[in-house]
Amino acid sequence: MSVDHIRYDLLTQEALRGVIRTVLADAAVKGLPGDHHFFITFDTRAEGVRISPRLKASYPDEMTVVLQHQFWDLSVGEEDFEVGLAFNGIPERLHIPLKAVKAFFDPSVRFGLQFTVEPDGGAAQDEAEAAIPAPVSAGRKAEAKSESKSEPKGEPKKVTKPPRPAPESAKAPVQPAPAAEKDEAAPGGEVVRLDRFRKK
Repeated sequence: MSVDHIRYDLLTQEALRGVIRTVLADAAVKGLPGDHHFFITFDTRAEGVRISPRLKASYPDEMTVVLQHQFWDLSVGEEDFEVGLAFNGIPERLHIPLKAVKAFFDPSVRFGLQFTVEPDGGAAQDEAEAAIPAPVSAGRKAEAKSESKSEPKGEPKKVTKPPRPAPESAKAPVQPAPAAEKDEAAPGGEVVRLDRFRKK
């Protein structure tokens, strides 16, 4: 089998992350058009991610944020973006490299993207330690949502419940991953899965 020296899989991921960059940059200037809103899942262990120690302790592996009603100071660079959100009434500033993004989902049009995040050295060590049997699970997925003034419109049907009761400002959003894991998009929607570009 020939070796993929060009690495089309990585080039494809970079190009699709450019879609996220363009969409966020447009939202930073013009706001969210119509019913569009974004669920963004990112690896909190990835290099360059900057979140408060409080959030890092609550979401040690990954975190999903929702850009819909209340977010502020969204700024987008070539390789990252920053945004202000409130969690349990406490304002936070998040710095997220685009390479740390694992999934992007716009439920208003049922469009989603999934990515493979290459772990850095520290994350790889954490994963190795997590493989050792322990009385407590190695980690959990967690989500956080910004406070909203009103009930959101066009919410997806499937909702993942948080591990403990949370106030309105931290309701768990929909995980965009399940539809893509089966390599099938939701009816009338489109999910792009990048594993198909990898050489096995």
